[in-house]
Amino acid sequence: MADVLSASENLGASENLNTELDIPAIRARFSSLRQGFAFFDAPGGTQVPDEVGEAIARALRDASANLGAGYATSIRVGQILEEAEHKAARFLGCEPHEVIFGPNMTTLNFALSRTAARAFQPGDEILVSCLDHDAGVAPWLEIAHDRDLVVRHVGLHDDTTLDVADLESKLGPRTKVVAFAWASNAVGTVTDARRVCQLAHDAGALAWVDAVHYAAHEPIDVRAIGADMLICSPYKFCGPHLGVAAGRSEVMGQWRPYKARPAPTSPLGRSFETGTQSYELLAGFNATIDYLDSIGGFAAITPYERALGQRFIDGLSDAVTIYGRPGMDGRVPTFLVNVNGVAAEEVAARLADVQMGVWAHDTWYSLGLYQGLGYTGKSVRIGFIHYNSPEEVDRLTGALNGLRLSRALACWAPRYPSAPPRISASLSRLMLPPETTQTIFPVPARPLSAAAGASAPAPSAMIRTRSASVRTAAATSATGMATASSTSGDTSGHMLSSTRRLPEPSTNEGW
Repeated sequence: MADVLSASENLGASENLNTELDIPAIRARFSSLRQGFAFFDAPGGTQVPDEVGEAIARALRDASANLGAGYATSIRVGQILEEAEHKAARFLGCEPHEVIFGPNMTTLNFALSRTAARAFQPGDEILVSCLDHDAGVAPWLEIAHDRDLVVRHVGLHDDTTLDVADLESKLGPRTKVVAFAWASNAVGTVTDARRVCQLAHDAGALAWVDAVHYAAHEPIDVRAIGADMLICSPYKFCGPHLGVAAGRSEVMGQWRPYKARPAPTSPLGRSFETGTQSYELLAGFNATIDYLDSIGGFAAITPYERALGQRFIDGLSDAVTIYGRPGMDGRVPTFLVNVNGVAAEEVAARLADVQMGVWAHDTWYSLGLYQGLGYTGKSVRIGFIHYNSPEEVDRLTGALNGLRLSRALACWAPRYPSAPPRISASLSRLMLPPETTQTIFPVPARPLSAAAGASAPAPSAMIRTRSASVRTAAATSATGMATASSTSGDTSGHMLSSTRRLPEPSTNEGW
């Protein structure tokens, strides 16, 4: 498993629920957890402890001002911002002057990618990964469209881990950025960030890390992995809706930021923040870091969450398919599943009826990954976080195991031996690059295996993870390549082309 790095590698089946966390005491700090509803939707955003909301309200009452004045409320705003920079630096492993705040990861990524690309030349290349959330891909597609750059997608192994050999083969003298997700928001697979960053640097490229999903489950040290830019979202780890980035000062110091001319240029990170920050949310962020520290930090959180994930895997029946890696090794506790013969939407609706929250979606905003997983229609995503209890996990596995075939979907759907999964016209447009962007996409090179549920394959298509238990569908290796350019108009075979801009997504899974 050389391609995967996790702070909690190889714990596997030996994990147990002996924990330093006082789960009842933790849950008592969340008003939203007192109603009996079990939230398994952490990948889409976590619940927030009451103290975070109180800190936000207190800032609105006592620090409603802007920076730079000599009176009390303005001074408090400055203290909130400085504290947030220091706490973010400690959380991310960087210096306070390297921290950048913004409204969310996506907005930060669009702004910072455009800033980094000011000096790029036509024909320069950006590498992205097929594991990525589209918030880590679309900004590069847009700048490629504007500047005539090339975006190349790095493929995955069958188990959804990054194909490092494919990455190495695509690195070249024109590579300017290697952008990748540290952990998948869809299937939870973790990438060896240190190795990818080193390969990027060896090629003279920037290492650009989407840590949104990873930051909720594992400790981060930007310096240790060698990232030039890393972006995450506090609302994934019990904080407010914000984006926070850590950029290497030696790199950012060479950039010309997009900013209003009188705006501050010091500390360095503030040069890349536009307009007035949401200081009340920064106060909430400070309270979030205090909360995480108070429960023991990731030294306590990570092993507990991984034990929850193993408990979930062990509790499932043979009717439930997990996509991606078969165990907890090389992943965080996020799972994409389907139930044999039951549509994903119906699974989500039935669970909601019994007070359990999950989502059903098609791509999970991971367009490169979706093409290789093998299911058509939708799947169910389940994500655990440290406030989930073992009893909640048992409720969930019991409910999933007890689901019965729906009338509409009580039979196996056909397999697709030589073509990608069927994709609706609107979804196909979503998966294509903007017009005139030269983009190189991987397409499945071998037969795809469909998954259980809305489009289930024959049982032989599944790979057993253990006897009489959970089936795991591996992603198809994406080694075949196709070049897409709107100038050709050629859509034969697996050639992808587009004559229109990207439409708006059908759902809004924030990032």
